Amino acid sequence: MTDLELTQYIQQVSQKYFQREFNHQANFNRRLKTTGGRYHLEDHHIDINPRFVEDNDKSILLGIVKHELCHYHLHLAGGGYRHRDHDFKQWLAAVGGSRYAPALANTKVQWRYQCQQCGQTYLRQRRLNLQRYGCGKCGSRLKLLA
Repeated sequence: MTDLELTQYIQQVSQKYFQREFNHQANFNRRLKTTGGRYHLEDHHIDINPRFVEDNDKSILLGIVKHELCHYHLHLAGGGYRHRDHDFKQWLAAVGGSRYAPALANTKVQWRYQCQQCGQTYLRQRRLNLQRYGCGKCGSRLKLLA
C-alpha cells in the first residue's frame, strides 16, 4: 500500500463511519515504534505505522484509522480531541475505534547469554559488555552462547 492508497482508504473510512470529508494527507511513518498512528495538530496530516498494515489484519488498521480520525474531526470541529476528553471517548466508542494499538510481537533476539554458575539465560537485542555486566540472579560472569 502506498501513501496515496492510504489517503484514499482513510477518505473512504471517514465518509463511511463519520459522514465527513478527510481533506488532508496520510503517510506511512516507519519511525513510529509503539503507536499505531499519529494525528498532527499543525497541518492535520495523519501518520500510520506501516507494521500494522503488514500484519494483513485489516480490522487492526481500521481501528487505528478510526482512532486517528476521531482526533482529526474533533480537532477541526473544536471539540475535545485529546484521549482524556469525554467527546473523544464517546466518538471512539460510537464508531468502534481502537483505544490502544495492539502490541507488536516481532522483537528479534540476536544475543543469548548464560550465567556460568547458576545457568540463568538472558535474551537480548543488543550486545552486552561481558566485562561490565554479570548475572542479575547470582552476580557471576556471563558467557555468550550464540
